[in-house]
Amino acid sequence: MRKFTLLWFGQVVSLIGSAMTWFAFTIWAWEATGKASALATISFFAFLPAVLLTPVAGVFVDRWNRKWVMALSDLATALGTLTIFLIYTFGSLQLWHIYLVSLLAGFFTAFQYPAYAAAVTTMLSKEDYTRAEGMLGSARALSGILAPIFAAALLAPLGLRGIMLIDLGTFLFAFGTLLFIRVPQPEQTETGRQSRGTFWQELRFGFRYIHEKRSLRALTVLFMFAGIFLAIGATLMAPLVLSGTGNNESALATVQSAGAVGGVAGGVILSLWGGTRQRIHNILIGGAGACLLGILWLGLSGAVILWAVGSFFFAFFEPFVEGGNLAIWQAKVPADVQGRVLSARHLLVQIPYLSGILVSGCLAEASAIRLVMVGAGIAGASLFLAGYAFSSLRHVEESEL
Repeated sequence: MRKFTLLWFGQVVSLIGSAMTWFAFTIWAWEATGKASALATISFFAFLPAVLLTPVAGVFVDRWNRKWVMALSDLATALGTLTIFLIYTFGSLQLWHIYLVSLLAGFFTAFQYPAYAAAVTTMLSKEDYTRAEGMLGSARALSGILAPIFAAALLAPLGLRGIMLIDLGTFLFAFGTLLFIRVPQPEQTETGRQSRGTFWQELRFGFRYIHEKRSLRALTVLFMFAGIFLAIGATLMAPLVLSGTGNNESALATVQSAGAVGGVAGGVILSLWGGTRQRIHNILIGGAGACLLGILWLGLSGAVILWAVGSFFFAFFEPFVEGGNLAIWQAKVPADVQGRVLSARHLLVQIPYLSGILVSGCLAEASAIRLVMVGAGIAGASLFLAGYAFSSLRHVEESEL
């Protein structure tokens, strides 16, 4: 656990630096264009390749050394930031430059996710998988709290150039910790040997593996459908608060900060406790809690303090749901094929999530935002609790798949 903790700490520092840069990019793009579409396009270019290319990345993660995949993806992302730094310093920075770097960052993030998730399997015992995911969840939430605060405080005196230099410094720290940590390669299993073939055969393997394993297929279907309602809740939180406060940005900041604190609290508790012995309870009860105490509560509330409570619990349960889910996959899937299987699973659940983001706006315009939030909260909670009615989900950790 000590080596993983060092790797985790390096990632925390790097996440904060990267989040500071993207915060500064957001401010620069808004000041340069004054258009919300410019901000949305940056997010689109960063997110889309990270989703669509993960199955391709998963093939190479299983073929290559996972430590060096993580190192090279971090290095490539840092080179993108360095490129923007040089253009900004010696040339004329244009919006399309940031679009291009966002696209490249998303491409290499596709490699980072399966490599990191698969590396956890070889670095820790099965008992520590959920605890590790709690630590990762708290790291993401912590960067969400600290990065805007640090960036807002330093952007005026240091400017965009100074923020990017800090980001590059945090990369060097994380890269240095990774170099001094041994990440064991997985031992080859019979499943791994049988999965070898051409690139296209290995690309399809992850999807075929999920389809053939009844319990993992059921778990994937659960997240595909529940993710739609979670996406609606996450997407409509900001317009709900802004429409209810007369576009009060301070109110939105308060609600979002409460969510970040909730994410840190949930991650810390999970990392110290380790979650329930049967991880499926983390998923089903945690998912229902996020929908009822988070999304439904937000829809029923009408004051900033109440919205902050809903935002807190919406984020609080996320580490339990995601941590329990990933820990099950890490424990049940042979380590030498996890790159492809986890990447396939990531694509399958993220596409419906993206659909939830797209449909949420249409639903909110067709009816009241609060009504949509209430409906999403009830539907999402019902889906998670209905999981107990299916033995393939209820006994996912006990089954032979």
